[in-house]
Amino acid sequence: MIWYIVRRLLQGIPVFFGSTFIIFTMVFAMPGNPVLRMFGDRTPSPQQIAALEEKFHLDQPFLSRYFLYLGDVLQGDLGTTYAGQSVNEILARTFPTTLRLALLAVLIQLIIGVLAGLISGLRKGGIFDNATLLITLVIISMPVFVFAFVAQWIFGINLGWFRPTVGAGAPWSDLILPAIVLAGLNMAYVVRLTRASVIETNQNDFVRMAYGKGLSRGRVIPVHVLRNSMIPVTTNLAADFGILIVGATVTEGIFNVPGVGNELFKAINRHDTPEIVSIVTILVIVYVLVNIAIDLLYGVLDPRIRYVK
Repeated sequence: MIWYIVRRLLQGIPVFFGSTFIIFTMVFAMPGNPVLRMFGDRTPSPQQIAALEEKFHLDQPFLSRYFLYLGDVLQGDLGTTYAGQSVNEILARTFPTTLRLALLAVLIQLIIGVLAGLISGLRKGGIFDNATLLITLVIISMPVFVFAFVAQWIFGINLGWFRPTVGAGAPWSDLILPAIVLAGLNMAYVVRLTRASVIETNQNDFVRMAYGKGLSRGRVIPVHVLRNSMIPVTTNLAADFGILIVGATVTEGIFNVPGVGNELFKAINRHDTPEIVSIVTILVIVYVLVNIAIDLLYGVLDPRIRYVK
């Protein structure tokens, strides 16, 4: 197990360097001088331009800027924005909110998605199964911003069940509706994936043998059927956790969630390249670590999986 963890961590190193290099290249390859964008309609003097380019290492070759940035990141310094604010402080303020939103969304997917998929798979062809397939098809075909505005208008404004926008401090109660919207699209996939996996697992010989040994349905379904059906679902949820953190930009913007996605959207509008690169770098690290953790969870869900050297 330890050797497997070490090997997976070593495999994550080239992913980190490759992704940060691509991100750094794409962001700083955008046309225009970032120093001039800082002044808006005003025209800076040549001395101001030279001073700011020296401060943000824009006067150095591209590879030199990349290695300087990489060295700061490895020391825990994510740099400063063009406005002079520390990116570390920005992430310390916004990341916990996005993390809570993503965890709540995954929890909703896990409870509602897996439960609906399990019932649908066990009652294949029934009314519940057909209704579930229809509802998930509608959700899959709906863009997230449309789903967000509809949910905000119905449940936040008309019915008053939730606040239409997130209040100060982003309490858990205010994050429920954004989390439902954020979880909605992938929850439909979780339902369908769980349904297909349950149907396939339910036809295996070990399930029929469990029934033949006299085990009750209440024992066979959670231990033999559901547990062995969770491998593909877990993989989907693991990948989706990183996607939720990265892809929360639209949802956080609509519901005014003070999270990383909202901050990233503002940084893109400001063309604040140091902040954009640093935020995306942290999201890449989180995504890699989550996938390593999920790989280790496979052995808990399925005892047949063993980690070898």
